[in-house]
Amino acid sequence: MHATVAIASGKGGVGKSTVALNLACAMAVDGSRVGLLDADVYGPDIPRMVNVTRTQAADHIMLAHGPETGPHTLEPIEAFGISIMSIGLMIGEDQPLDWSSPLVQLLVRRFATDVDWGEIDVLVLDLPPGTADLQQFISASYRPDGVLLVVTPQDVAHLDAKKAVAMYERSGIPILGAVENMATLTCPDCDREIELFPPVRPERSIWHQGVERLASIPLDPAIAHAADDGRPAVVAHPGSSTTNIFHALARTVAAKLATGP
Repeated sequence: MHATVAIASGKGGVGKSTVALNLACAMAVDGSRVGLLDADVYGPDIPRMVNVTRTQAADHIMLAHGPETGPHTLEPIEAFGISIMSIGLMIGEDQPLDWSSPLVQLLVRRFATDVDWGEIDVLVLDLPPGTADLQQFISASYRPDGVLLVVTPQDVAHLDAKKAVAMYERSGIPILGAVENMATLTCPDCDREIELFPPVRPERSIWHQGVERLASIPLDPAIAHAADDGRPAVVAHPGSSTTNIFHALARTVAAKLATGP
């Protein structure tokens, strides 16, 4: 029986997939057997971030199977010490998933029941941004042991994250805490830390709601370059200050999953 942690955000563009991938890799480096499900089915970026892409468009995808077809398991790929499953491994890189909600739910159900993860200790779910029916269906299908929110230090990011907090609290899914991504930028000339966004007023932040800030990750160009090269920053830059933050975050999340938030 493995633990499941969902990586969520109220809005897109906050670096949720980057956090999910590097968290998974940091957990694997620490000795855990990790599965990573790219559940952001409309924008599956994880395959590109590990340099595994499919150029050929898919003609069809099996969404259900019965006695006449027999069992049909989905095999995750192995990359950088973690097992990965994504719709991006099943359709072309430029192929849109222009399906109706019921079809997408069938796909999510297949991911929930038919992926052969093998023996894993933790499953990391990279959720789509927002609080729509898809996010609720995924959460109901997996019942995560905890949710890790990702925000940037912007008022709108916290505004939308508060809606996600309310949704998961209503669902009875524990919120482990949150990661503040792109928190600062270190000047390459003077090493001074620069705040990129106007500070969020405390009373408008998720911290004011009691969500614990588990990590502050800087805007590090090395992370972007590593992702474009198809290598997670934790793997590409071992020992860097940003990688150390991800390792500390992995240990904190693992401890919370083991003991409860």
